[in-house]
Amino acid sequence: MPANVLVGAQWGDEGKGKVCDILAADTHFVVRYQGGNNAGHTVVHDGVTLKLHLIPSSILSPDVTPVIGDGVVVDPQVLLEEIDLLTEQGISADRLVVSGNAHLIMPYHREIDRVTERHLGRAKLGTTKRGIGPAYADKAARIGLRIQDLLDMKIFGQKLEVALKEKNAILTKIYNRLPMDAAKIAEEYAGYAERLAPRIADTSLLVWSALREGKNVLFEGAQGTLLDVDHGTYPFVTSSSPVAGGACTGAGVGPREIERVIGVTKAYVTRVGSGPFPTEDLGPDGERMIEVGREYGTTTGRKRRTGWFDAVLLRYAARLNSLSDIFLTKLDVLSGIDPLRIAVAYTHEGRTYEEFPPHQSIFHNCEPVYEEMRGWQGDISAARTFDELPEAAQAYVRRIEELGGVPATWVSVGPARDETVVRAAVGAAR
Repeated sequence: MPANVLVGAQWGDEGKGKVCDILAADTHFVVRYQGGNNAGHTVVHDGVTLKLHLIPSSILSPDVTPVIGDGVVVDPQVLLEEIDLLTEQGISADRLVVSGNAHLIMPYHREIDRVTERHLGRAKLGTTKRGIGPAYADKAARIGLRIQDLLDMKIFGQKLEVALKEKNAILTKIYNRLPMDAAKIAEEYAGYAERLAPRIADTSLLVWSALREGKNVLFEGAQGTLLDVDHGTYPFVTSSSPVAGGACTGAGVGPREIERVIGVTKAYVTRVGSGPFPTEDLGPDGERMIEVGREYGTTTGRKRRTGWFDAVLLRYAARLNSLSDIFLTKLDVLSGIDPLRIAVAYTHEGRTYEEFPPHQSIFHNCEPVYEEMRGWQGDISAARTFDELPEAAQAYVRRIEELGGVPATWVSVGPARDETVVRAAVGAAR
């Protein structure tokens, strides 16, 4: 059976953890294909809230094999802490497989990330300071260390010496920091190697073989389309490719294996950190979205910026990812807000843009063109069919479908797995 891709259609934090957890029920393998522990997803298991950053949330499904693919950058300390956390909750992580081609986040990556952000001052990018960008930079510069290097600590030590020579020069001469000790780092990572070795595999071959056997595979992206390093709001982006095309390179499969691309989008919009945000609402409605939606970063704890739904961004995400369906999340958060607003276009210097602007200066300075819709009152979390939603909520969902050109096959009305409206007939029509 062809594979499916799950991708964020906004600036990340759209609720992909819950979505992945739901879709895993019919899936054999879930493959994380990019990003690192700068991403996070929250899932609820037996009343316990778990915050995961590297391990796919499908770990909660006993019949699913979770895979960390080639395109991910891995902080082994964080990964092992997550494994231990799951074990404490009685959840086995024995099925987890990690690509030997995935790159390692090293201590100097985290340090360089921190000092660089401080050095940038007001021009800072708002990174999570987890070392993600520097790790990807080393990967591109071909001096990165990979998971498979942990299997041969002699090679690991040689590569570490080469990389650390440059990094210590940067830390000491540019940022006036103390140099890092190669022997100490090697000793630390040797301990990680002992625990991770049984999980390291050729995950590209593993996934390819699974597809040949008719297994269902779901590729899970971190962050979101507007944080893509090539197609996002550069430079306020991540350092990898969350778009659906990134699943091919990040997991090691060909594009003909993918049939369905599911875009996850909130019923409003949020983003973390710096960067342009045309529909941001700094007033009481935006504050309500923050408080009711519990809009605080899973990874950083930072308050998320919130704003009105942006149909221009959805159309852009639909085009870039070839979206076949959307999973609309957090519709329940909008209960009690009346009227609701949807941005249907932008204006800049007298010109109207219905599609994503071609130049960053336009996007940074554009004004949204809003369409107002009637809101609804009351708790909608008990709805399980579309007809059980208030008429105004139904109209809101249909308008998003019209503006984005993509069917909303699923609508989330609460954080729990079962608080979801499934409109199978809509998605099947595509």
